[in-house]
Amino acid sequence: MNRTRQAGLDDCDAVLSLWEVCDLTRPWNDATADFRRALDGATSDILCLEQDGNLVATVMVGDDGHRGWVYYLGVLPDRRGHGLGRALMEAAELWLRDRNAPKIQLMVRDDNKHAIEFYKALGYEVQPVVTIGRRLD
Repeated sequence: MNRTRQAGLDDCDAVLSLWEVCDLTRPWNDATADFRRALDGATSDILCLEQDGNLVATVMVGDDGHRGWVYYLGVLPDRRGHGLGRALMEAAELWLRDRNAPKIQLMVRDDNKHAIEFYKALGYEVQPVVTIGRRLD
């Protein structure tokens, strides 16, 4: 039985472990801080998908006041290909619709062809933009 719910602080270790297994973390990003900021923010959340009480997938979702964003979509490798990523993206879209976000966006590394094809299959389009950034820490 699948169940989607909002993460709580007590989910931190399990969520971070899932992110590691799914190769979503990078050394220059503090995943623990990302988790806590998402839960502490009034306009962000982490959604967890459980099967039989076990965490099998997550997605971070937020509304920046202009559009919605998705980060850290991850499904355990042995559970992929069964619609769990699609289910979480639908949950993220619903979360954003409930907050009247007019658009959903996400960033994918340009060499992650598998993820790009996954999102295209869900009806997302590669946007003609360049992401420009700078670290503030």
